[in-house]
Amino acid sequence: MTFWHFDKIDDLKGDWLFPTETRFGAGRIKELPSILASLNMSRPLIVTDRGLTATPLPELVRSTAAQTGTPLLWAEADQNPTGSQVVAGTKAFHDHHADGVIALGGGSGLDCGKAVALLAGLGGDLWRFAYPRSLEVQAERSPVPIVAIPTTAGTGAEVEASSIITNEEIPVKAGIVNLSMMPKVVIADPELTVGLPANLTAWTGMDALSHNLEALVVRQFHPMADAIGAVGVKMCHDWLPVAVANGRDLTARSYMMAAAIMGATSFVKGLGAMHALSHAIGALVGSQHGLTNAVLMPYVLEFNRPAIEQPVASLAAYMKLEPSFDAYLAHVKALSRTVGIPTRITDLGVKRQDFERLAAMALPDFNAGTNPRKLDVPSLVSILQAAS
Repeated sequence: MTFWHFDKIDDLKGDWLFPTETRFGAGRIKELPSILASLNMSRPLIVTDRGLTATPLPELVRSTAAQTGTPLLWAEADQNPTGSQVVAGTKAFHDHHADGVIALGGGSGLDCGKAVALLAGLGGDLWRFAYPRSLEVQAERSPVPIVAIPTTAGTGAEVEASSIITNEEIPVKAGIVNLSMMPKVVIADPELTVGLPANLTAWTGMDALSHNLEALVVRQFHPMADAIGAVGVKMCHDWLPVAVANGRDLTARSYMMAAAIMGATSFVKGLGAMHALSHAIGALVGSQHGLTNAVLMPYVLEFNRPAIEQPVASLAAYMKLEPSFDAYLAHVKALSRTVGIPTRITDLGVKRQDFERLAAMALPDFNAGTNPRKLDVPSLVSILQAAS
């Protein structure tokens, strides 16, 4: 339920301290110089991904940051950032004598930037911070401050104390976790998402939906996360088609950016098989994370149905649908069709002969443990088979 609806873009602004300081609203990128000054950052390293360099955004951020210091742009992260890229970014940080990190982009730039700040501040082996080993070293804290600037409305990585980084040697997507990775300040400016193509708007928006939805059906008593997740789900259904159809609609862009932050806030409960399998598929074939979640979504819902029928029916009732699991499932499928999501994982380059390998990769993923139904290799294979 949303108690207030704002159409005027000037009303869609706010300063939040949840879960970290967030400057939300169109045009707020102009506040970057004062934020850097407040954090005593005069030589920030701007970390982003290669794809974003085809847009004016990195130069906009660099020139804005240059009003109060000497920033350096490092744009070497891949769509799925790797450990070797984090090491290279850390070297760039030290070579520049940087005093902080501006993490810029979608999940790739944000995750890589946060991991660079962690490693630059603490040194040593990045993988000691990979879950579950990270539980043993949580006393370590990096002193390197982070400012996060999202350019997509999907991952919510701007408000997380973690990163997903691919260990190329295994390969596996590892969750790098440390409380000092939480950005000090987030600038969530929906104007920065206006140039995002329709397909990336759809993929990242479905990622935001997957976070809110999958967290909502994790079986754990957490009323605050459930309330946020339910509103986030409805917000995605209401506003993602608008943002995809008209990328210049700042109202839709604002609501989707808020929904992405809500998803990352609600999944403190955990996630499930959507993300466990998506991490495995992304590590093996390099597919875009939000797109992979979107393709898997209806099949994971079907697999989990015996455990989640009641909460999903309640979600459907809240969304003013028929109060049933089937009604909400049909609504998800309709949204996917509307925004152009493929229906099969084979469309992403996944091969059937890799199903067993992917299931074995997904089972140890930290999200598998909070899936509503217990997972094993055969059950994960069955989801992949249904999705093929």
